[in-house]
Amino acid sequence: MSSATDLVRPVEVRACDGCRIWLRFSDGVKGEVDLSDLAGRGVFAAWSDRSVFESVRIGDARAICWGDDIDVCLDALYLRLTGIPAHEYLSGAHAVDVNA
Repeated sequence: MSSATDLVRPVEVRACDGCRIWLRFSDGVKGEVDLSDLAGRGVFAAWSDRSVFESVRIGDARAICWGDDIDVCLDALYLRLTGIPAHEYLSGAHAVDVNA
């Protein structure tokens, strides 16, 4: 099964205030995603060091990464940003125009 982000890739990411990141995808979708629900839990405890959180980057496998040990699923971030319901996204009911 493929997902919308099999075609769409992140092209820019940067840390914002708090535990928010700003993302821009190749299909033109862009905006801030709040990750405060992850902060302080498991590997995400590393974000308590602001310099770690600010080191966010696009990894080799298109995941959003912090160092070599922390990454967040691209599909999950795309869903949070767009507000597309997971059932619609996974069923393929949402078409992505990669030429947008």
